[in-house]
Amino acid sequence: MERDYPLEKVRNFGIIAHIDAGKTTTSERILYYTGMSHKIGEVHEGNTVTDWMEQERERGITITAAAITCFWNPSYMGKDLSKKVRFNIIDTPGHIDFTVEVKRSLRVLDGAVVVFDGVSGVEPQSETNWRYADEGKVPRICFINKLDRTGGSFERSFHSILDRLHKNAVRMQIPIGEEDKFEAVIDLMKMKAFYFEGEMGINVIEKEIPADYIESAKKYRAELIEKIVEQDDDAMTMYLEGKEVPVDELKKILRKATLDVKIIPVFTGSALKNKGVQLVLDAVVDYLPSPLDVPPMKGIDPRNGAEILRHADDKEPFSALAFKLQSDPFVGQLTFFRVYSGTLEAGSYIYNSTTGEKERLSRIVRLQADKREEVKKVFAGEIAAAVGLKFAKTSHTLCDEDNPIILEKIIFPEPVISLRIEPKTKADQEKMGYAMKRLSDEDPTFHIKSDEETGETVIMGMGELHLEIIVDRMKREFNVEANVGRPQVAYKETIQAEAEAEHKYIKQSGGKGQYGHVRITLRPLAPVVEGKKVAKNIKRYEDFEFIDSIKGGVIPQEFIPAVEKGVREAMDRGIVAGYKMTNVSCELTFGSYHDVDSSEIAYKIAGSQAFQDAAKRARPVILEPIMKVEVVTPEKFMGDVTGNLGSKRAEIEGMEERGMNKVIKAKVPLSEMFGYVTSLRSLTEGRASSTMEFDHYEPVPNHVATSIIEARK
Repeated sequence: MERDYPLEKVRNFGIIAHIDAGKTTTSERILYYTGMSHKIGEVHEGNTVTDWMEQERERGITITAAAITCFWNPSYMGKDLSKKVRFNIIDTPGHIDFTVEVKRSLRVLDGAVVVFDGVSGVEPQSETNWRYADEGKVPRICFINKLDRTGGSFERSFHSILDRLHKNAVRMQIPIGEEDKFEAVIDLMKMKAFYFEGEMGINVIEKEIPADYIESAKKYRAELIEKIVEQDDDAMTMYLEGKEVPVDELKKILRKATLDVKIIPVFTGSALKNKGVQLVLDAVVDYLPSPLDVPPMKGIDPRNGAEILRHADDKEPFSALAFKLQSDPFVGQLTFFRVYSGTLEAGSYIYNSTTGEKERLSRIVRLQADKREEVKKVFAGEIAAAVGLKFAKTSHTLCDEDNPIILEKIIFPEPVISLRIEPKTKADQEKMGYAMKRLSDEDPTFHIKSDEETGETVIMGMGELHLEIIVDRMKREFNVEANVGRPQVAYKETIQAEAEAEHKYIKQSGGKGQYGHVRITLRPLAPVVEGKKVAKNIKRYEDFEFIDSIKGGVIPQEFIPAVEKGVREAMDRGIVAGYKMTNVSCELTFGSYHDVDSSEIAYKIAGSQAFQDAAKRARPVILEPIMKVEVVTPEKFMGDVTGNLGSKRAEIEGMEERGMNKVIKAKVPLSEMFGYVTSLRSLTEGRASSTMEFDHYEPVPNHVATSIIEARK
């Protein structure tokens, strides 16, 4: 079986945005215009294709990233199949609690369409998603949506992109009318007006620009051309000589600049009113990368640690990254993966280089949201899902056993909130363990731990809604009834100074005794310097570093991992209030051993005790999660809202206007924000709204630390 379409005609892209900017509505239009669905689903009617989970349809939000394969013909659904382009699209969630879905999706996508609410412009989650895209150097185009809404303003939204996201955003279009008068868009490259007529705006009609828009269109086109020719010397020369640069040449330069993330093209419309979406799809073809435009994937050879490159080529050895697991009621577990090189056939064996295990892949499916299309073979540059893999987890590398490679892992944020959970009956207890394992395999930001003191199970996640959905999924998908406690903040601990400690663990009980002796130095963990190689004696983790500085064999090499294990276990128990410690560097500097009595357990206990002694002298503190909060409120409630935030230890960072409303930006400890949405509604007659996302951890004030320690007793 050979590839049935050229790789340059493939676009792997995601649709990302702040909650309620209209991502799913835009996705539904794309499915309709590409012929994948014959009826447009609406979020407010609960019948969308990409939001297929019950909870998504009930709440009108996206929870899991949905993967869709469809085909777009840039000649507006014409019959010329030679122009057909394959789209692999992922519609990602906008709610901050499900940010993991955006992060992992951007890791395997080549480009992104960033959707903005035409009333609100850039919002907090837009900035977070933009930062994720920057980290992955993902090319993107913008779509300013909802221009039909009261308060919709293309210019205000466009300037919020310039001010807060990218100074080289360019207008590709301007709207004809706004709010209830919005009727069409002007393409500044072609200098034509486009109207959307017929059922669901399916017919794209090109017309001349209305007379009263000619001047502003000329002005903005001149700005657009100037930005584009700055990227190319020959075009700049033509422009300065007063010659007209051909549109095809301008598009070629703009494509290259977009791929290099030097320019961000901005489009506009209203997905709900079926205006502008087809032109965004054309822009995906024109300006977003095919797998051939993306730099080769870097990885490490597990046999010798050498760096290897994998190109988007069917003839290269197979390599793929598993980026998502999903429970399916019909086929069991689906493992979503992106193929970076080579091909893979259903029924073949694949090698998991992360775990060193080999597994048989029974079936491969391509997804149209909740429907499955079985395929015999997948090729480089494709996104598909595997059926039958038991050991593959998110971020694992799947590859050819004879040509192993480990691709760079996806790093996920740590949970900031926890709650206690217990099964209602004995039967629920057995099912709960299985359900939680399946859900934590699917979602790397959902953690489970057992409280050693009480024996209770504690689940941890990114926010109240995240954990609420997890508990709801346990009930619906796994029939587990559970009682849950009140949400708790996921505090951490760290040290602020350097300290040294030594511990000898000696135990004689007749016969063979126990002997372990270590000296360690603790320091706050220094940030990673990009490009700097880590010394061979240093083991570096995300929040911990272990340095083996033993000279002359005073501790035999086989006992050093036991010391590290003892230190890690002590870190998990904490020093101040029993919370997990983070950002610690531990250096093992000295010790001794006994020929007969030394053992792994003795060194583990010695390491643990030495860590506790040193940490107590290293100015330990409790850290609390600080959230970035944005409140949108009518002006008359400003005083009440800011006063209320002030009582919550908020640090107000700024205020601005957004239409008729005021926007307050603040940093607030998470512990103060439980139930905030309800109190904000009662404070503002239900007219204010707020968004919240994790920003950073910082030490808690002394009086708060005292109350946390008391509560833990």
